[in-house]
Amino acid sequence: MILLSSIINHFETTFLEKYQDVLLPGHKKALRDMKRCRSKQGLHMLASCSDLDCTERVYIPHSCGNRNCPHCQNHENWQWIENQLDKRLPATYYLATFTLPQQLRDLTWKNQKLIYSLMFSCVQDVLKTFTSNDKKLRGSAGFTTVLHTKARNLDFHPHIHVVMPAASINEKSGMWRVKSAGYLFNHKNLAKVFRAKLLEAAVDQGLYVPATTPKDWVVDCRDVGNGDKAFIYLGKYLYKGVIQEKDILRCENGEVTFRYMHAESKAYRTRTVSGEYFLYLLMLHVLPKGFQRTRCYGYLHPCSKKLVKFLQLVLRVPAFLMHKRKKERATITCPRCGKPMKIVKTGLRKPPLDLAACFT
Repeated sequence: MILLSSIINHFETTFLEKYQDVLLPGHKKALRDMKRCRSKQGLHMLASCSDLDCTERVYIPHSCGNRNCPHCQNHENWQWIENQLDKRLPATYYLATFTLPQQLRDLTWKNQKLIYSLMFSCVQDVLKTFTSNDKKLRGSAGFTTVLHTKARNLDFHPHIHVVMPAASINEKSGMWRVKSAGYLFNHKNLAKVFRAKLLEAAVDQGLYVPATTPKDWVVDCRDVGNGDKAFIYLGKYLYKGVIQEKDILRCENGEVTFRYMHAESKAYRTRTVSGEYFLYLLMLHVLPKGFQRTRCYGYLHPCSKKLVKFLQLVLRVPAFLMHKRKKERATITCPRCGKPMKIVKTGLRKPPLDLAACFT
């Protein structure tokens, strides 16, 4: 397996020289973090065996904790998935995908924070409006949104996924309404309204919309049952970076070859690019500093936890769905006796030769 850190080490200098005009501080920080993640050159922590009869102590390189790193935040990843699964309600769930056309990608890249925010705002407005106007729902919507910026081949392809139950609640009467399975909203109507709202918002912000912007946009809306598979699918891309190291096949002659799953054929395909361009593809998907990739709205908003629990009780959601399955963090086991180890000190720049010095 080819490590991402080794590719960064090999091509970082030429990459920074070639793409310095388009790089932001966040891109350089992501590179620096992933380069040092779990490396001997980075920070270390000291772990001691919990068994009093065992004196084993080991140094462990720190993880970088960057959300773009393929090694880090696995616990946070599953924690998000479990939180979403814990909020499920008795209704058919749908996965809707709102995609920006290719003609707007350059404008989006140059105004990432603004365009991404407008996308979230417009998607929220569209779904709330459709839910309140729907003859069978006629109430307030609840849904979870996740921003993705990549295509399967790592090209820049911004879109927002929405996991939404076909149900609503009337804020005045408290009535819970559910729509029958098989159909949520007309995807062509969703696309038309989303296009109109986003373009209007972009113009209001003083952005120039290209004249080549197509009239027909794409919004996909499909039935995903109780929503569990959709949440697991989306959750895997929140913190684990844009590519797994097992998919990097070769790094030779100044080029990197990686594989990806083709959407239509459902078979792996390969792509070979220069090492510098490979790093550029990774940086395309580093979000602006502090930007929130996932957001929940309506009765699924974090502030509506009591309402969700009340609905689960009233609607008799099975107890095993209401019980939060907390995934424990991975434990460090002692290489000598196999017992759990505890972290004694963190942030050690260089492991001292004398272990006892760490305890003084």
